[in-house]
Amino acid sequence: QVQLVESGGGLGQAGGSLGLSCAASGRAVSSYAMAWFRQAPGKEREFVAAINWNGRSRNYADSVKGRFTIARDNAKNTVYLQMNSLKPQDTAVYYCAAHYSGTYYLAESYDYWGQGTQVTVSS
Repeated sequence: QVQLVESGGGLGQAGGSLGLSCAASGRAVSSYAMAWFRQAPGKEREFVAAINWNGRSRNYADSVKGRFTIARDNAKNTVYLQMNSLKPQDTAVYYCAAHYSGTYYLAESYDYWGQGTQVTVSS
């Protein structure tokens, strides 16, 4: 079983930065692809970024490309999301996900999820 715990959410200002962490536990977690999704009120959960097991392949949603960076430290079993140039439309609950089969940018492809952390960006 894999457990994911997000941290680092909070209140940010437009144009500012916030960083999220996702601590993973469970066997083989360092061999899993990991991703961040987000869900705003009244909207579906959407893909933000994904990273493969060794960090050499990263993919981003067009809406965050150039502003957000996903990274991982397998020695710490932790995945990070650095969010720069924040916009009010980045406000959402951010979820960490692990181990997908199928399409990496679809939420239903992932087997494990964290509980989510709120990010609110003020204008």
